[in-house]
Amino acid sequence: MAAALPPQRTVEGTPRLSLTGVSKRYGGVRAIRSADFTLMPGEVHAVVGENGAGKSTMIKIIAGAEYADTGTFEMDGEPVQVRSAAEALNMGIATVYQEAQLFGQLTVGENIFLGREKTQGARIDWAAQKKEVVDLLAAFGLPESFVTRKVEELSAAEQQQVSIAKALAEEAKILILDEPSAILTDAEIDNLFTAVRRLAAEGVSIIYITHRLDELFEICDVVTVMRDGETLGTFDIEHLSVGALADLMVGGEFAGSASTRDADSTGEVKLALHHLGSGRRFHDVSFEVRGGEVVVLYGLVGSGVAEIAGATYGMQSVTSGSMELLGRRFRPRSASEAQRAGLAMLPANRKKEGMFSFQPINFNISVGSLHLFRSLGVMMNRAKERTTADNLIKALSIKTPSQEQKISALSGGNAQKVVLARQLVNRPEVLVLAEPSQGVDIGAKDEIHKLIDEVCDEGTAVLVATSDLMEALRIADRLIVIRNGTTFTEFSRGVSQARVLAAASGELSAEDQAELAEGTHS
Repeated sequence: MAAALPPQRTVEGTPRLSLTGVSKRYGGVRAIRSADFTLMPGEVHAVVGENGAGKSTMIKIIAGAEYADTGTFEMDGEPVQVRSAAEALNMGIATVYQEAQLFGQLTVGENIFLGREKTQGARIDWAAQKKEVVDLLAAFGLPESFVTRKVEELSAAEQQQVSIAKALAEEAKILILDEPSAILTDAEIDNLFTAVRRLAAEGVSIIYITHRLDELFEICDVVTVMRDGETLGTFDIEHLSVGALADLMVGGEFAGSASTRDADSTGEVKLALHHLGSGRRFHDVSFEVRGGEVVVLYGLVGSGVAEIAGATYGMQSVTSGSMELLGRRFRPRSASEAQRAGLAMLPANRKKEGMFSFQPINFNISVGSLHLFRSLGVMMNRAKERTTADNLIKALSIKTPSQEQKISALSGGNAQKVVLARQLVNRPEVLVLAEPSQGVDIGAKDEIHKLIDEVCDEGTAVLVATSDLMEALRIADRLIVIRNGTTFTEFSRGVSQARVLAAASGELSAEDQAELAEGTHS
């Protein structure tokens, strides 16, 4: 049943930005059918929608990375045309992406003024630049010493703050924040929200993109919902809830909930880690994963979760301890060696480590198991490849007009499903998933979680490494907290969010400390 629409927000005064009747087509794919968007001065405005709904395309149009086929574009009541990112920036539209668009070898000060250096005669006025940079950094609580530090020396959160400071130095009227909290700790998110509120109070209009719906209610004033290439409406955040917003996005009642699958604690141990270590990255890590169960590794950013997952696939060096796969000694030197042994992995960085961007979907699905599609060991069996791709496209609900579509033309969530499909061509004994739902919408996340349940039901052992606590609680049969690079404690299904967070941050209650000492945590 379709979700009822709350009242649309009313607009008074001249919008900072207005898009009307926007459409965009990529070949045979209509990314946006008809979109309207109104942004007011000094508001924090979220844009949400399932992957493929058109929100990413609309944001690219606003940022100047794409050009609309139809529609009108106004800023401060005046018609404008934005044909490039440079034009957008000149108009005061700046974008801060999840991955910082900075030069690592340059200093913070050099990055902020790159391409628009302050000069005194024929020379750069370093003193004037430093003074302005110091003032900008102070707004984010960053010290003066950062001015001369190289960007590559900074944490991801610090680089993001520098990116926002750079946008402000360019006198942005509109700031687009693309998944700004995806790689941040809770404390860093609080700092981000403080900066966003301050900018909005100063009149900067902020477009906020995130798949974490709960945080919209902490920082946003209004939200525009997109569905099937159209804007469903723009609503005051106070008239919505997380559940109602999810219903609007998927076009009906959202079914996401905790897993009801019966956990199998008696299955064969398929993967075992014994006191595993990798230099200073992690140490003394021990746990087992059985066939038919989901074991989740959860930890705060920097805890070592991602590195532990990578070690099982040969992506991270191992300096101490041992691993066993199906009862045999296991230390893969490469991803292909891990795959041949029966372990498959969905990497966290899909674009860099999992996608052949300019190849079609069918190639991206079959490339990890080419031996299964060869006739007489030489020629590719294209019919078998197409059938396999079609079956997995249907099974994972991948939205595409054709399996010949290049993966780079898909939305982030659908591209992620393609990379996951590759791991399922030759059903592995152990499936390792690193941040399986990072950057995907709530509907796609639910589909991925259901697929994890199905894979487990067929006897596969699943190891998930995630920094998304709600995801961990949704899918875990056993949840292992990684803290300071080692296995800290373990919880069974049904544990509360508060207890897991306390364990991950080192703030266990006296009761939990006693249980941990006795080895009875549940």
